[in-house]
Amino acid sequence: MNPTPGVLSTLEYAGRLISLGTAPDGAKAVIIYAITGRSPSSQARKLVFRAGGIWVQPTDEEVLKKGNVDLLVYPAVLFHQTGIAVSNGKQTTIIRDGLSREANPVSVLAGALEGWDFEPDAPIFTPRISGCVRVGAAGLSLIRRGPGGVTLRSFFEVPIRPGKAGLISTYQGTNSDPLPCFEGEPREMLLEGAAPWETAKNVYDALGPRVPGKDFRVAVACVFASLADPAVYDLHIINRQERT
Repeated sequence: MNPTPGVLSTLEYAGRLISLGTAPDGAKAVIIYAITGRSPSSQARKLVFRAGGIWVQPTDEEVLKKGNVDLLVYPAVLFHQTGIAVSNGKQTTIIRDGLSREANPVSVLAGALEGWDFEPDAPIFTPRISGCVRVGAAGLSLIRRGPGGVTLRSFFEVPIRPGKAGLISTYQGTNSDPLPCFEGEPREMLLEGAAPWETAKNVYDALGPRVPGKDFRVAVACVFASLADPAVYDLHIINRQERT
């Protein structure tokens, strides 16, 4: 059986996505980070585990130079003894640093992201999506551009429910121009994998092309961390360019 994580199959183009939830056994937090890309610079990336986290790195330096390096290369997931931070940009470091304080995940995100705005990639103005996990709790954040250019910040608690997760993405899911940015509440996602490699494969498969010849997948990372001690974790990464 190869279960499909429901909502992912409806997303033709999600951009980048974060999903936080709880494994079916109820004992582990699940952190998923996935990258999809349409342009050559967005496709010229991979996820690697190094230096206390999962980093986005270039696969082709020349192609990458044609994009905004600050928006394409960053720590996607960072591990701390008190929790795990995840985001689609360099704000991951600030969130990780905030985990050292005694606070719930939503408070950590609100404090860390106070000075951050949406990405400066006009005319899309891609949202900044972020999340963090602490002992027995998780939270998600969405920072997007509102009417007149105002910054809209939303924070969400993620319930601890076995086999369930909350998902946010940079875009709503349609492959159109201009790209409609994500808004509203996190979407519910089912988690049926019993290990990081299985969940990562399910997500990667579900994000497969809706139209032949248009495969936007770049990479998927999945972390299983102990709910009682987030410093104890296992992970798996799938990079499209490394698959045979």
